[in-house]
Amino acid sequence: MTLDRSQSPVMPADARSRRLGGLAALIGNTPLVTVRLRYRGRECRVHAKAEYLNLTGSIKDRMAFHICRTAIEQGVLAPGDTIVEATSGNTGIAFAAFGAALGHPVVIFMPDWMSEERKAVIRSFGADIRLVSREAGGFLGSIANAESLGQELGRVFLPRQFDNQANVEAHATTTGPELIAQLSSQGLTPDAFVAGVGTGGTVMGVAEAFSRGHVDARVHPLEPAESPTLSTGHKVGRHRIQGVSDEFIPGILRLDRLAPVIQVHDGDAILMAQKLARELGLGVGISSGANLLGALQVLDREGWDATVATVFCDDNKKYLSTDLSRAEPVHPGFMSPDVELLDFETTVL
Repeated sequence: MTLDRSQSPVMPADARSRRLGGLAALIGNTPLVTVRLRYRGRECRVHAKAEYLNLTGSIKDRMAFHICRTAIEQGVLAPGDTIVEATSGNTGIAFAAFGAALGHPVVIFMPDWMSEERKAVIRSFGADIRLVSREAGGFLGSIANAESLGQELGRVFLPRQFDNQANVEAHATTTGPELIAQLSSQGLTPDAFVAGVGTGGTVMGVAEAFSRGHVDARVHPLEPAESPTLSTGHKVGRHRIQGVSDEFIPGILRLDRLAPVIQVHDGDAILMAQKLARELGLGVGISSGANLLGALQVLDREGWDATVATVFCDDNKKYLSTDLSRAEPVHPGFMSPDVELLDFETTVL
C-alpha cells in the first residue's frame, strides 16, 4: 500500500525548525483555574489546569508535540515521513495538526464510536482517518492496524503514545512544574493530584515532576466506575468518558508508583461537566467533570483544607453530538447533585 504524498511536500529543515518554535509557543503554560465550591455543606477548592486552552484544545498537545520534537531531534522523524497513530481522538487531532504544520502526512486509526466532532476535526487538518469497529477489534484493533501499516509502508513514524516515555517526559517537564509554580504563587504546595488515565502520561509525568521537585504529594489515577480496567487489569464493560480506560493498561503506566485508583460514574461526570458550563461558563469535556469529582473524593480522604489538583483535559465542543448535550438522569450515589459551584479564580505565570 502507498500513500499520496503529493499534498505534503518535504519541508526544508530551517522552515521546520521555525515551525517547531512557533508551535511550542502555542502549547503549555495554561492557566490554573481554582474552583471554589461547596460539597454536602463543606466549602473547599479544586485546582485544575485549563488544558483546553492548548493549540488544538486538549492536554494531548503537550505529549504529541514533545514526541514529535524528540523524534525530530533524534532523527527518527525525517522530513516527509508519514505519522501513523492509534487514538481515541484528542491525540489524533494533535498529530494531525502538527503533521500539517511540519509537512508530514498523517494516518489516524480510531474506534468508530468516538464523537463525530473528533472525527471531523481530524479530517479538517487533512489527516487520513480510518475507523475501526468493535467487531474489528476496537481500540486494540486500531493499535494493531497502525503497527501493520507501519510495517507495510516506508518512511513511517509510529509515535506509540501508550509506550513512549516521551509522553511521560512531556508532563514531567511542563504540566507538573507549571502546576507546582502556580500553586506556589498562591503560597500552596500540592497534597494530591488526580486525573483520568488514557495513556497514563499525565499521572506518571506529574508524579515524576513531584519527585524531581521534592514535593510530597500523592498522585491518583482515575477510571470510569462502569469500566474499571485499571482495577481489574482487563477490559470490563463500556463507558462514556471518551479518552480514558481504553480497553487495556498502557505500558507507560506504573500503578505501583501511584496512589489508589479513583472511580467516577460516567453519568455523574456528564452532569458535572454540564454544571461547570452552565454555572461557571467553563465549557469542559466529560473527563474534566470526572476529574473534578475525583478531586472531591481525594479531598474527602486528605481533608477538606488540602490542596488537591487536577486537569480540565479538553473542551465541550468535541462532545456536542454525545450525551453531554442531553439530559442525564441522576442515580443514587452520584456526587454532582450535591456540588454547589460558587466561584473560580485563575492563576497565570
